[in-house]
Amino acid sequence: MGNLGDKAIDERVDFVLLAGDIYDGDWQDFHTGLFFRAEMVRLDRAAIPVFIVKGNHDAMSVISRQLPLPANVNVFSSRSAETHAIEELSVAIHGRSFRNRAEDEDLVPTYPPPTPGFFNIGLLHTSLNGRPGHDTYAPTQLSALEAKGYDYWALGHVHAREIVSEVPRVVFPGNPQGRHANETGQKGCELVSVLGGVLESEFVVLDVVRWSRVSLSIDGADRLEAVAAAFRGAVAPIIAEAPDRLHAIRTTVSGITDLQVLEAQNPGTIAATVQGAAQDIGEVDIWIEQVRTALSTPVDRAAQAEREDALGELVRLVDAIAADEAELAS
Repeated sequence: MGNLGDKAIDERVDFVLLAGDIYDGDWQDFHTGLFFRAEMVRLDRAAIPVFIVKGNHDAMSVISRQLPLPANVNVFSSRSAETHAIEELSVAIHGRSFRNRAEDEDLVPTYPPPTPGFFNIGLLHTSLNGRPGHDTYAPTQLSALEAKGYDYWALGHVHAREIVSEVPRVVFPGNPQGRHANETGQKGCELVSVLGGVLESEFVVLDVVRWSRVSLSIDGADRLEAVAAAFRGAVAPIIAEAPDRLHAIRTTVSGITDLQVLEAQNPGTIAATVQGAAQDIGEVDIWIEQVRTALSTPVDRAAQAEREDALGELVRLVDAIAADEAELAS
């Protein structure tokens, strides 16, 4: 949120739009609310108004603790859709907040018609017609947004950036900071400008911590250095893209390797090797959030089949079944 405020002030923007889920549920204490309020005060001192619709995580029924926000912050009603007009800019912002967490109504039909002669923006928290990994809230269709006649739709709820439509411009900007290992890659906001009716939009990277997931294949490796080398190679392009950020990395190490025996005898060896390799990468901050292993030991099947014990008998039985189509089908 701090980077968002910095960018808004540096660019001298006319206003900021926040499309819901500012808070991830009810506050445990007032620190969360005070941090957000401090950022709003910064924007107020820079004479930048903020317009907010509340979503499923910060709906009117969810947040029990309250703090008065500065005068520059405009929160849309949850009872009905409303319009905030900025006369000097000929901009009309239309929006409606969630009253309850589980909002199953299509809110778009309740939005007012576009204001004639103004640039019309719809601020909406929605899953549209459904998005993987996100609950269905305020469901609607792109056709409904298009039919409304607005020039721009700023959408919230989906954490991954998505340009849904160009005309009208319909955008999920995603969240400004990835929260966990399933929210990887660049995170930020849309910086939009309109001049002479021509709209231009730029994605601005804001994240402080960059989440990544890397998979290391160590088939045939018999030395731990192979694990370290595979890690260094996998993270090199990730670091090159954002050398100034803290990188939080979840790593999966897989393969058929004799190192499985070492890991079984000394659990944590592979994870420690990955963490050590991260320490050796200079001039960048790396946090290994988790190391998962999916290793197996190389097996000489022919030698196993010659064994005169239960294991050898099992291998021979499986081979016999596999060679007999009727037996295999049964």
